[in-house]
Amino acid sequence: MMLTPVHRFRDIERKPEYLQPEKCVPPPSHASLGTMWFIRDGCGIACAVVTWMLVFYADFVVLLVMLVPSRDYVYSVINGTLFNTLAFLALASHFRAMLTDPGAVPKGNATKEFIESLQLKPGQVVYKCPKCCSIKPDRAHHCSVCKRCIRKMDHHCPWVNNCVGENNQKYFVLFTMYIALISLHALIMVGFHFLYCFEEDWTKCSSFSPPTTVILLILLCFEALLFLIFTSVMFGTQVHSICTDETGIERLKNQKPTWERTSGWEGMKLAFGGAFSLGWFNPFSNVNCKSPAPAEVVAAAPASAIMTQEEIEQFLARDVAIQVFHE
Repeated sequence: MMLTPVHRFRDIERKPEYLQPEKCVPPPSHASLGTMWFIRDGCGIACAVVTWMLVFYADFVVLLVMLVPSRDYVYSVINGTLFNTLAFLALASHFRAMLTDPGAVPKGNATKEFIESLQLKPGQVVYKCPKCCSIKPDRAHHCSVCKRCIRKMDHHCPWVNNCVGENNQKYFVLFTMYIALISLHALIMVGFHFLYCFEEDWTKCSSFSPPTTVILLILLCFEALLFLIFTSVMFGTQVHSICTDETGIERLKNQKPTWERTSGWEGMKLAFGGAFSLGWFNPFSNVNCKSPAPAEVVAAAPASAIMTQEEIEQFLARDVAIQVFHE
């Protein structure tokens, strides 16, 4: 048997400065136990706070500028209830997308014991990440912001301060959908309110002065239009990724699929946690995605000759993929 590097353009982590195994020290085994998933990234935290503030601003304008001063009680109650329900679901989806582990690979699992448990055979390939000292399952990619390898990573979104991966893609899709819906709803209400104010006295159609009312409505209109376009595009690309079983990174890299695709409706059921139901639209329902078993991080191979202890040590000293050939 002999070991040879496998040259694949799968990851960007093959730069010389990252190939320093002596700097890749696994953390203590208890470091991740009992802790909440939260990415401490200044830009991401700021974007998440801005997202919540924009939703609260929209709610403020809708309620206090348009609905409360309205003389039509039924119109105000129906639209106020609908808008606040959608806004609550949007923020709940954002909260779940931000605080849900997107599918992080166990950090520091590139140990001799773990490699031995894989019982690698000829033709099998495993990848060691030089940044987080982990053995990467197929379709996992390293995120430089989360500092972890993420299973089925689509992209890192600063607006939710998290990666979008196999465990939280549902919540991200719901977040973009609900934001698009409240943006469309706000635009429609702004249009009706402008028509109402043009026909009536501006001093009677709002609790604020006419100049203040106009400024608040224009800002809301601009915000709603911008986020309607943005979130609609994101919603469409995410649904397309789910239905084609191809993540954004895989599509950008034009990566040929080496996995069995779960496309169309089956892909939607897998991403949303089961058959179609109201639970699909519920950000509080969990998605049960199984973590890959040790045997699933490598491809199938003939049942002959596993790696020796010496070859395992050679693998651990490397930072690139290793394939085992039978001589």
